[in-house]
Amino acid sequence: MDRAREHTTHTDPGEHAEARDDSPHPLSGRSTTDATALELLVHGVGGTTPERMLDDPRTVRVTGDDTAAVFRRIDDADAEKRPADYRGKPVPEAYVWCNLTSGNSSRALWLLLLPFMVVNLAHWMRPSTRGRRSAVRLYGLLVRLTGLTLTVLLVAAACEVALDLTAWQCAGARACAEAHTWLGFLSPAVSDGGWWSQPGRRLAVAAVVPTALTGLLWYLSHRTWSEYESQRPMDRADGRPEDQRTAPYAAGGGDAAHLPADVEDTARVALGRPGFWYGRRLVARLRAAHAAAGFLTVAAAVGTSAARHDRRAGGPALLEILGWLLNSALVLLAVTLVWVVCRRGRSERRLDTRLDGAVVRRLPACSIAVLVLAMVYAGWSRPGWRSTGRLPGDLTFGGITLMQGLLVIALGVVAHTLYRSRPDPRTAMYGLAGPAVAMLACALGGVMSAGVAQRVADWLGGTDDALSGPPVLLTWQASVIPPLLLVLLGLLGWLAHRTRVLRRAETAAVEREYGLVGEGPHERAKGLPGEEGVPDPPSSPVEPSVPRQPTAPGVPGGPRPEEHEAHDAGRTRRIARTRAMAALTDRAPRIVAVTSTVTLLLGAAALTGALVTGETPARAAQGSYDFVEGAAQTAQALGSWLIGVGFLLFVTWGRRAYKDASARRTIGILWDVGTFWPRAAHPFAPPCYAERAVPDLTWRMATWTRATGGRLVISGHSQGSVLAAAAAWQLTPSVRGRVALLTYGSPLERLYGRWFPAHFGPEPLAALHREVDRWRNLYRRTDPIGGPVRLTSRHGPQVDAEPFPDPLAYDRTGAHPLPAPILGHSDYQADPAFVAERKHLLDRLGTELPGPRTSP
Repeated sequence: MDRAREHTTHTDPGEHAEARDDSPHPLSGRSTTDATALELLVHGVGGTTPERMLDDPRTVRVTGDDTAAVFRRIDDADAEKRPADYRGKPVPEAYVWCNLTSGNSSRALWLLLLPFMVVNLAHWMRPSTRGRRSAVRLYGLLVRLTGLTLTVLLVAAACEVALDLTAWQCAGARACAEAHTWLGFLSPAVSDGGWWSQPGRRLAVAAVVPTALTGLLWYLSHRTWSEYESQRPMDRADGRPEDQRTAPYAAGGGDAAHLPADVEDTARVALGRPGFWYGRRLVARLRAAHAAAGFLTVAAAVGTSAARHDRRAGGPALLEILGWLLNSALVLLAVTLVWVVCRRGRSERRLDTRLDGAVVRRLPACSIAVLVLAMVYAGWSRPGWRSTGRLPGDLTFGGITLMQGLLVIALGVVAHTLYRSRPDPRTAMYGLAGPAVAMLACALGGVMSAGVAQRVADWLGGTDDALSGPPVLLTWQASVIPPLLLVLLGLLGWLAHRTRVLRRAETAAVEREYGLVGEGPHERAKGLPGEEGVPDPPSSPVEPSVPRQPTAPGVPGGPRPEEHEAHDAGRTRRIARTRAMAALTDRAPRIVAVTSTVTLLLGAAALTGALVTGETPARAAQGSYDFVEGAAQTAQALGSWLIGVGFLLFVTWGRRAYKDASARRTIGILWDVGTFWPRAAHPFAPPCYAERAVPDLTWRMATWTRATGGRLVISGHSQGSVLAAAAAWQLTPSVRGRVALLTYGSPLERLYGRWFPAHFGPEPLAALHREVDRWRNLYRRTDPIGGPVRLTSRHGPQVDAEPFPDPLAYDRTGAHPLPAPILGHSDYQADPAFVAERKHLLDRLGTELPGPRTSP
């Protein structure tokens, strides 16, 4: 983007020639092959530059800003005025969106939001179903409640560090306060009974840290909400002639039953609904509720400690009454915010432009007021109050862990019920992917909380007898990490074994495919129908693939050579190993299933051990069998060390990402995959970049086809193919009739279809194909991400092309005098068949469209 700006012409989109509706081809007309054709390129994960996408160092920004924009070559800037120069080829145009996920240095802070992002993914992994609206709503409700517990867990961990370990334990112990002189004014011994040394006032001062953390999350969510969720998608009436607009729909009112006929067909699929990419109202409500939950957690940590002291015999009656009033206010507000979370889900069937102003403003304001009152109440003078032991963190963290476990189990029951109503064998984990991912989000939040608490306790001296240290449950949770790692090592061993088995099978397939053995190319190994990564056979005659030119010896599909170079066993193994490694992507559901199940069982064991014994694992095992005692001590020590190392790596990674743009782009790959979906379960998750990218693409395709009457092929690679499909869903049929879809290296079915079946399963993809029948999908067997979309001819013309060979040639040939590389997921345009497939799409688009309508 930076290099592109050197050659950017800053043009107002409204003034650009392509954005004006002065073309002789109105929307009601149709284009012909004589009109200009456009190829809109959309890149995948990891980002790129317009210069690389367009293969030209001189580019110009057509429309957009520094965050996301459309670029062209300078020579193509006025291509619409010179249609004769582009006869037979499309004008390339690149949409660059990588800065949406890896732009400025603040993206490094998103690492703190990783558990929130993961639980948000669980919301969209709902199994496909029909006629179970109540179960669907319950599924979303359970995920939102799980997200709320993660917010409380994060703020409770900050309270544990700041209030319990620092202000209560360390400042209350002379040795610890003397070792950390910055705590001297809070220590009764060091400050000689200073004003701030009373326990309640120490807690009030320390409460600034978790309060600031909650405020930071609130601010980040509001800022990204303004930049992403507030990007209004193109109303289906936008860009339509005035006499064709539907007033209620254009105003954002009404539902699917009142949509115009030009809109209603896509609204039946969730991704085609007008409000799918406009979650402004829900995110604002959830942000208010989660911010209030964070402030109330801090208020509870400060106020309940003082109230518990005042309830003891002999305490002041007035303070005891105030304590009960404070606790009642906390309970009332907690019930209110839970009601806000449960009350409303997403509204996708219309552009919901309203905001719940009373909830958004008053709920956080009331929680802040209660927090201030709790700090004043705790700071009241209590001369006889002394800080001993630790604050009741075991009860807090134990309750959160128990609640999360129950929510995950309930979510699993609902997901299984939904899956049974419409089973699909391709669905990951038989519909239980959402609960499994929610469990991993809770585990990740627990590990981060335990890691921070353990590291701070060690730094303050929590390993010595002078301090009580963090809650026992956090130590138990850290101790179950080594057993979990052993399970993961076992899974890695299983994957290595599967890779060896697959490599041996692929070795024979490679030899047959490249003509290294006696079988001819017609006996090329393509796998058995129904196997993972192999498309099912069509049920009826299909549109033939673009014919490939005769190839040289050693090229897939070519004649077996009379003489060729000696068989290179090493090259054959490399090709076979690449294919075998690519096939491991299809084993991910089993990995996630085993990991989440073991995590749930180990978490239950840790909670039970902490509640039953009240001691750390090492102390609880004292006096038992030597093996048990040794294993407990080893697990506790190793778990603490692993959490410490993980915490340091986490901080180092975040610090590097803050300073280094390349490291930020690497982390951006994680956000590219995890933040495609809108924030439906957690408002503090990283923002959904698709809520900006999909409207961008929709606006560009609609306005360009209206202004020029030309043909357009949207060409998406990897994650860009998902954005392209989502944008195509949002188009009206009159615009889609001018658009073709070309996807390559696409995870549409292989990843999204299996993990998000309700939105990318067989039925939604079939609906997309019915609406965009000019669709071609390209893939390679060496690609670990892309694969076939598995749509047979009964849904329309065949979508999947024959797998591209990779490498293009086995031996050195006239066309490839140097060894051809194994490309895997990249450089699909390097295959000559890519250009032929694109031309075939545009030819089909032109022949099936009548010419422009002429006035009588």
